[in-house]
Amino acid sequence: MQAYEMTHTVGFEETNLVGNVYFVHYFRWQGRCREMFLMEHAPDIVDEIRRDLKLFTIKCECEYFAEVTALQRLTIRMTLTDLTQTQLEFEFAYLEVDEGSGAERLLARGRQRVACMRGAGTHVEPTRVPESLRRALEPYRAGSGARVATTRH
Repeated sequence: MQAYEMTHTVGFEETNLVGNVYFVHYFRWQGRCREMFLMEHAPDIVDEIRRDLKLFTIKCECEYFAEVTALQRLTIRMTLTDLTQTQLEFEFAYLEVDEGSGAERLLARGRQRVACMRGAGTHVEPTRVPESLRRALEPYRAGSGARVATTRH
């Protein structure tokens, strides 16, 4: 399957008093990865969001396998695991990649479920996932090929 990737260098402001990354930052990185994907592969969706499309995160989770600390370089890899008429589900792998050997170590794994809604203010209703977003995500769907697209942030 093709995965969308972004790299991130952990800042001191993302760590707690113990020196490891505070858990909430993993969720921020999921959102950032999703935003960068939209900007690079579905910019028309950004315009729709400015009008009335809402992408509500309705479920978010993360499992932690190893400590992450300041100045550590991460690769965050996003794949599409589910696509329904009105919802999307993404899986995120937080990796440490050895630049010399290319060996990967899984540090954490997360999931995020997103509902597409339209409306203004508190009056919103479910809507179909826009066709252009479906097309942009198709190569990133689990089980559809074997490439990785990379971006650095």
